[in-house]
Order: sequence, then C-alpha cells, then structure tokens
Amino acid sequence: MKKPEKGQREENGRDHERRSLQELSEKRRRAREGGGKDRRDKQHAAGKKTARERIELLVDPGTFVEFDEFVTHRCEQFGMRNEKILGDGVVTGHAKVHGRTIFLFAQDFTVFGGSLAEGHAKKICKVMDMAIENGAPLIGLSDSGGARIQEGVESLAGYADIFYRNVQCSGVVPQISVIMGPCAGGAVYSPAITDFIFMVEETSHMFITGPDVIKTVTHEQVTKEELGGAATHATKSGVTHFTAQDEEECLQQVGELLSFLPQNNTEGSPRIPCSDPAIREEPLLTELVPEDANKPYCMKELIYLISDDAVFFETQPHHAKNIVTGFLRLDGETIGVVANQPAVLAGCLDIAASAKAARFVRFCDCFQIPLLTIVDVPGFLPGVSQEHGGIIKHGAKLLYAFAEATVPKVTLITRKAYGGAYDVMSSKHLRADVNLAFPTAEVAVMGAQGAVEIIFRKELQGLTGKEYEKRQQELVSEYSSAFLNPWQAAARGFLDRIIEPQKTRYELITSFQLLRGKRSVLPERKHGNIPL
Repeated sequence: MKKPEKGQREENGRDHERRSLQELSEKRRRAREGGGKDRRDKQHAAGKKTARERIELLVDPGTFVEFDEFVTHRCEQFGMRNEKILGDGVVTGHAKVHGRTIFLFAQDFTVFGGSLAEGHAKKICKVMDMAIENGAPLIGLSDSGGARIQEGVESLAGYADIFYRNVQCSGVVPQISVIMGPCAGGAVYSPAITDFIFMVEETSHMFITGPDVIKTVTHEQVTKEELGGAATHATKSGVTHFTAQDEEECLQQVGELLSFLPQNNTEGSPRIPCSDPAIREEPLLTELVPEDANKPYCMKELIYLISDDAVFFETQPHHAKNIVTGFLRLDGETIGVVANQPAVLAGCLDIAASAKAARFVRFCDCFQIPLLTIVDVPGFLPGVSQEHGGIIKHGAKLLYAFAEATVPKVTLITRKAYGGAYDVMSSKHLRADVNLAFPTAEVAVMGAQGAVEIIFRKELQGLTGKEYEKRQQELVSEYSSAFLNPWQAAARGFLDRIIEPQKTRYELITSFQLLRGKRSVLPERKHGNIPL
C-alpha cells in the first residue's frame, strides 16, 4: 500500500481530531443530561433542583471543574447491563466560593434515584481524598434513595469507605452536608459525622428507618415530615444546624457559613476588612441586664450590639434555645460564641444545651477559631428526667470541651455564674485566658435565697411569721452583699477585669488581639476519652 502524502496525513489527523472532539462533546452532553428530561421535569415538579443546578447556585460563576463525568457502573445483573448513565448518579469536582477553593459532590436523583453504588462511591471518595490532601473544605449535596440494591454488598462497602474518610477529614478540613432530598438508612451517618448539616423545609428528610418500617415494627404511624423533616431535626433531635425555606436560600446560607471558616486546621479564618470602630461604645449595654436578678433578658441583643456591623451567624437557632452558639466578627476576625440565654429556662444548662455547646466548642478548637463565652447561668436544670437522661455525663461533655480547647478563650460574665455551671462555662479554672465581668456579675455557689435556707436552717427553724420573714431578708441581704457580686472572684484572680458594659466591644477586641500569638500544647497522648 502506498504511504499517504504529508498533506493527506495532516488531513486525516484533523479528521480524527474533529471526530474525537465531537465524541467528547456528545459524551459531555449525555453526562449533563443526567436521567433525561422527563426525570428532570419530575425533579422540578417536586420543588427540587438538579445536582448541576445546585452547584451553579453554590459556587462562584464559571469556577466549577468536574471530575469523573464519564464514570459508569459495572453491574451486569437485574437488567442493569443496558442501564448505564454517564456520571453514575453523582456530580463531583472542585470550585471556588467567595474566591476560595472547595471540593464537592452532588448526588443526582434523576439517575437511579441518586442511589449509591461502587462507581458512585469511588467518585465521592476521590474528592474527599483530594479535599484532605489539598486542605480545602468539603461540601456534600445529598439527594439519594439510599444504597443501590442491585449491587448488593458493594453499595454497603461504598458507604463504609465514605464514613472512614469522613472520620479522617474530621478536624482537618471543614465538612458541610446539605440535605436536599431523601437521606435514609446508613446514608445518614456520613452527614452525622460532618461539622454542619443544612436541610430544606418540606423536601429534605433524614431517618434510619422510614415510616413504613416503623409502622410494621412498632405500629406507630408517622409521616416523613414528622419523622425526619427539617423542622423535626432542627427543633427536637438537634441533628441539623440550619434550615431554609427553599434550595436557593439554603445554598446562600452555606456560602455565608464558609465566609466565617478557615480552609483547614492549619490556617486562620479569613479576616474581613472592618469599618466598624473597635472603640465603639454601646450605651444600651448599661441597661441590658435588669436590676431584678430573676428578670430575663435576651442575650442575643448583647451579641448583636458588640459584633462587627451587627452580624451574627447563629448555629442551631431552634434547638436547645437556652444556649446560643454561632459566629460573629470582632474587628474583622471570626470568633465562635457560646452564650447562656436567660430568656429561655433562665439560661440553665441541660442535656441538650450541653451537647450542643460542647460540639460547637470542639469544632472551633479544631479549626483555630477563638472562643467567646458569655455567662449568665444559674446552674444545671434540675429534674428527674434530666438526671435519668444523663445530665452528669452530658454536662461533662461541655466541661471537657472547654478544658481541652487551646484556642484563645475569653469569658464575659454578665450576671449569674452559680455553682458547677460557673466552672463549666469556660472559667479561669478551665484555663480561659481572659475572664471579664460586668459589675452586675454574681459569682457564687448558689443564689442568696437557697444559700440562706441551707446555712441558717437551724436559726430560721425557731422563727415564725413576720419574725421569720424579717430575719430571712436580713440574712439574704448579708449573703448577697458578701457573695452576689464579682469582687471576691476578682480579689482571687479568677476574674482579670471588671469592665464598663458600654465598653464591652473594645474590651473584647483588645483581649483577642492580645491572644493572637497564644501557644498552648497538651500532654502527649493518642487522644482523650470524652464522656460520650
């Protein structure tokens, strides 16, 4: 055969290149079609967006780079041989949010119901590995019917591979789960390990076993929304941290959260230019704490007043409302806040509040986020249900978290700091760095009434009527003067400064600036044994 001339060879090469490019374009088109128009329309009719539409809403325009878009499953049984769709039900890759790199995966419900199988899981595992190797946050958009039954144990293996990587990523890069559809059975454990969970009202559901199984086994009748909807997990279980009315709002919240967080555990959070003066005084703070020690007030008012531009990003706002957690900025620096809420249960610590705050404290400590603790706590919530529910163990979680944390820790006592709850709420004894108090602070073992009834029980037993009331009031006044103030704690160095309330913002900013160079090393060990 005659050898082609040079011009012919070049033309043949161009033809081959054109065909290859056409093939690439066609495969990309098919991959981006997902499960096809009918299934996309069905997704939209259910009030849900497709995986790719969600990614577009989340990331900076034009920054998403996809991996593994041509992956397909290898199952040959149960009619799956001819049911191969490019991408295998999950979109993975990297992008930028606010100009910062993130890795992500988005399950595609239009392809096999977003079910997880071998190829699907390997795609997710790849971006998880890349997130930890490159020190960037990992975001998972979940919308899946669960394990792909046709692949059997390979699907289960895929879940376990993901769980293992969730654990390896924990405390190294921020992990965010966004539940945008069903998430049931074993699938729920991956989000449970991650740092923050978002859910969409009415369209997101998480549960181990669904309503039908529960009805069969326990004869209880419950709807999907009642069992595992966004409202349920935001208020009752505390599983989710944030809820949104629709997917657009949900993904906007994810971006806002990321703006407070560092890329990984070796970097600080991004500093935001701040035009809000550090020396700004807030006269309203002088009136915030009521003269009546039993009168409630809203601690969130204080938080908004001291924050840069009155911005506070609260976590789990609908769960354990007697404690407030979230992020604010002081002079452009991200600060994690844990604060008792006197407006709910008088700010008492209970099981739910202790667990909520402990988890938040540990997250901040993992990622070098300084902690501000604002204290107005009369103690732990009394009751049989609390004791039988394990308040001892759960309260110890918060104690453990504060004691273990080595990030800069500043504590402000506004009013009550009683008993063991005073110790637990990042006291000087748990190695808080700077402990401040308002002049209204009451640092004591307990309130005056209870203390008098214990200390002077014998003396009061012999009195009756007005004589009893008069002597009791005298003793309460004496005890209050001696202990229900910050002076004894300050005299012993347990409080570093008593501050003027209107200058709180400046005092906090200067305290955190002082602590920027803090270095604290814990004793060498494999890990501690937190009371789980």
